[in-house]
Amino acid sequence: MARLSIPSDARHLHRVQVTIRWGDMDALGHVNNTRFFQYFEHVRVTWLRAVMGTDWKADGAGPVLAHTSCDFKQPVVYPADLVIDLYSTPPGRSSVETYYEARLPQEDAPLCAVGHATVVWVDFATGRPTPLPESFTEVLDALDVETQN
Repeated sequence: MARLSIPSDARHLHRVQVTIRWGDMDALGHVNNTRFFQYFEHVRVTWLRAVMGTDWKADGAGPVLAHTSCDFKQPVVYPADLVIDLYSTPPGRSSVETYYEARLPQEDAPLCAVGHATVVWVDFATGRPTPLPESFTEVLDALDVETQN
């Protein structure tokens, strides 16, 4: 199976620092792999809120996670913080591909994990994909590639 990597046409859209909690570790003494999916979710939600505001479902449609994956590069142990960067390729008609890089905050820190998620905009009444909101695609098209906090 191919390893995840950030596509060359992906743009950096968002950065969040996540503090590792004691309870995030597993019996082997490092952050449990399932927590990375939660960290990526947190980054994705803060990004969507920054782009769309707080009322994503006002028109009866909203983002649904269709696929997610993660490659783990090195273990992380408590206490620590992770800096997670979110990237996206140009959106499709009803979906957007997002990518994540998780690193310790020290300069030149190695990659701890890389993730991917496909987010599909879904009409909640029909359960079917629907076009991304124009306001969402306009913001994506206008985004600067500089880091946002």
